[in-house]
Amino acid sequence: MTPEDLLARIDAQDCLDTLAAMARHKSYSQTEGERTLVEAMGERMRELGLETELTPVPGGRINAVGRLRGAGGGKSLLFNGHLDTNPATEGWTVDPWGGKVDENFIYGIGVSNMKAGDAAYFCAVKTLLDAGVKLKGDVILTFVVGELQGGIGTRALMEQGLRADYFVNSEPTDLAALTMHAAAFTFVIELTGDTRHLSKREEAVDAIVAAVDLIPRLNAMRFSGAASPAHESINRVHVGVVRGALGQELHEWRAPQVADFVRLRGSGRYAPGQTEQGALADMRRELDALEARFPGLRASLTTEAATGHQPMPAFEVSPESRIVQAINRAYMAVRGTPQPTGAITPPGYYGTDAGHLYKLGGMEGIVCGPGGRYNTMPDERVDIVDFLDMVRVYLLTILDICEVA
Repeated sequence: MTPEDLLARIDAQDCLDTLAAMARHKSYSQTEGERTLVEAMGERMRELGLETELTPVPGGRINAVGRLRGAGGGKSLLFNGHLDTNPATEGWTVDPWGGKVDENFIYGIGVSNMKAGDAAYFCAVKTLLDAGVKLKGDVILTFVVGELQGGIGTRALMEQGLRADYFVNSEPTDLAALTMHAAAFTFVIELTGDTRHLSKREEAVDAIVAAVDLIPRLNAMRFSGAASPAHESINRVHVGVVRGALGQELHEWRAPQVADFVRLRGSGRYAPGQTEQGALADMRRELDALEARFPGLRASLTTEAATGHQPMPAFEVSPESRIVQAINRAYMAVRGTPQPTGAITPPGYYGTDAGHLYKLGGMEGIVCGPGGRYNTMPDERVDIVDFLDMVRVYLLTILDICEVA
């Protein structure tokens, strides 16, 4: 059976039904609904005949892992995606858990981030099994939890010893091949000035005015030590929280006084080869310059880890790697045009479980998945054509890496 014959066997309606069923699970991160969907995917893999197990994750959570064992002599390929989702926000015009499908899109919270990727690799393997294809190398499907806590589900798999020759992480890239993404850290900056009544504000050191001066400079930063322009392109700082008032208790009831305290919280991104220490040193130099512009101001900088949140390491793979070349060839076969490949933004600013597969697992891989342009927003959705093309690309990539027995 030729690859073209196998592509023709993909059941588009069954693929959409699979994704819609996943979307109907309210699998908020760290809830019972997350576990229910993991168990459901484990059962679906058992029905396909995969060697399936539910593996432990710290905090009483579980991952689902299924293995299609090959006949031997081929390379193994691991697919990775998370099932936990962000909460639905205001502004939805469709049911976030309805699994609605219209002429162009499939809708639902977590459909883009990242149930469409999860469903795409499940459907690719199902198509191969339904066609009776035997492979040389193993295909491993992982449906993990805890990506929203820094990837603790995938970390658990790596610590339990799960490995393959190559991996595909299916985070949403709008089908681009992401070969590099940033590492992430969070920070807290505190600015302490000197208050006066508004009648004497010329004598004050206004922490809010200093913060207004600082924030655009931080948001424009690139860190030193980038190995190439591509590496530098995924450097970013963003201030997401600003609070300013009187004293560290941030008293707001005395508005006629000049604010003497501001607390900023934000996040930074740096590339492989750069370090958090180096990024913080660059930020410290920016704060030193701020203190020089505002005599009497004191600025402190510390890092902050959200409760239970693990750091997300950077990820990188050579564009010449076999897995990159394989997915590039598959994309060309499906769409007839070269696949966008590289440190593509905005996905290059993401943190993904690929960082753990790369750093802890020591594996070569690629980040490539459906969705992205309608990610994490009201009426989150994925283009149907992108979802089905991703199934096709994954199927051809499996044939390329694992080989037909």
